[in-house]
Amino acid sequence: MAYKTVNPYNNELVKEYPNATSEEIEKALSTGYALYKKWYNEPVESRAATLHKIADLLRKNEDELAKIATIDMGKLYGESKGEVELCAIIADYYADHGAEMLKPTPISSRNTGDAEILHQATGVLMMVEPWNFPYYQIMRVFAPNFMVGNPMVLKHASNTPGSAAAFEKVVQDAGAPDGSLTNLFASYDQVSDIIADPRVQGVALTGSKRGGQSVAENAGKNLKKNSMELGGSDAFVVLSDADVDKAVDLAWRVRIYNAGQVCTSDKRFIVADNLYDEFLKKLKANFEKLVPGDPMDPKTTIAPMNSKRAKEKLQGQIDKAVAGGAKVYYGNEPIDLPGQFLQPIILTDIDKDNPEFYDEMFGPVAQVFKVGSDEEAIELANDSELGLGGIVVSEDPQHGKAVAEKIETGMVFVNSFLVSLPELPFGGVKGSGYGREMSALGLTAFTNEKLVVTAQDPDWKNPAGGLAVFGGK
Repeated sequence: MAYKTVNPYNNELVKEYPNATSEEIEKALSTGYALYKKWYNEPVESRAATLHKIADLLRKNEDELAKIATIDMGKLYGESKGEVELCAIIADYYADHGAEMLKPTPISSRNTGDAEILHQATGVLMMVEPWNFPYYQIMRVFAPNFMVGNPMVLKHASNTPGSAAAFEKVVQDAGAPDGSLTNLFASYDQVSDIIADPRVQGVALTGSKRGGQSVAENAGKNLKKNSMELGGSDAFVVLSDADVDKAVDLAWRVRIYNAGQVCTSDKRFIVADNLYDEFLKKLKANFEKLVPGDPMDPKTTIAPMNSKRAKEKLQGQIDKAVAGGAKVYYGNEPIDLPGQFLQPIILTDIDKDNPEFYDEMFGPVAQVFKVGSDEEAIELANDSELGLGGIVVSEDPQHGKAVAEKIETGMVFVNSFLVSLPELPFGGVKGSGYGREMSALGLTAFTNEKLVVTAQDPDWKNPAGGLAVFGGK
């Protein structure tokens, strides 16, 4: 696996990075494990100041960090700056609230003692993260587990090594102990070896279904706790009572953000039949206004895709869908620029027999469907192998909420962009994975929920209804 930055705007090779050696891997694991043992005996709140310092450094170096991410994977510079700020918000949130949320949880029990659950660190974590949000994906795991006391080893995407190195440097510059976060330019075989190491006690992955299955299989074989945030083919449901102008204004932004390369970016637009024609017309009008160009230029409104490979894969899916009966309502024309640009596309008439009906199209492609009722919209939204997020649009928020409650995903937003904030749990169901990141759920994703029962006046009596662990058969 070659780790290198190739600017997707002009196809220029920026920098190559050497692969991790076995000595570097051993050092990362031994240093991380030693830090885990040290942290285990220190109070959680002792790490809060360092996490705040990381947030400060992110904001102080926002421009440079944003530039690195944009050159790595091509997103608009303004979007990269927003990502850096979100990372700072997440770091501050866990610094402010982590210690309180990790306090022991008392349990009311018929036992004669005081029962409580301790939320304790478990060991070194292996992080496998993708390229589409090269800082945010790291911070979602790093901030909560730094507070918990789980040191981390990072394997980032091969096309965003500059971002991985930059994030690691911020952590180091903030004064975090060696081993807090170690970036390794590791191969997948090396990742498997790291997961198998007894010093590693958890694996967090964000990526494709295929990658998740491979890593989860290895984690399961080695009895390592893991969380999987995989792909999404999210539905954007426009109900019959929606304001079509508001719906379209939300829809085109959702589909084009990060050049459409977002797990939670809605890809299937399910529109009530009374609004369908107008929705299509207005969505096309917004797509026509988009300006491709240098993602560092504020006048650019549609960025290149992250790599030649990604663009070719998506174009192949589009061609396959069209060959299978889908109609191109707008787009699918070449853009006369050297980078990995793909003109935003609107596809219609995709039926269940289409070979691309169940596939995630990871890029600026909107698939638009017509439905005749709420029930039909819900059925179509749920007819997916994936279940990450979704959006419902209605003039009546309670009507939208009632529909949202019936959609089989980990997250649904009514009349709102699907936002990611540290207090909100993030994750999916079905083929979109399991586990949650961020919020209190993400904070305790890799903790030992240890029960401690303290008898104040032990008399060795077995409480009524309990099962003694002694006394024979």
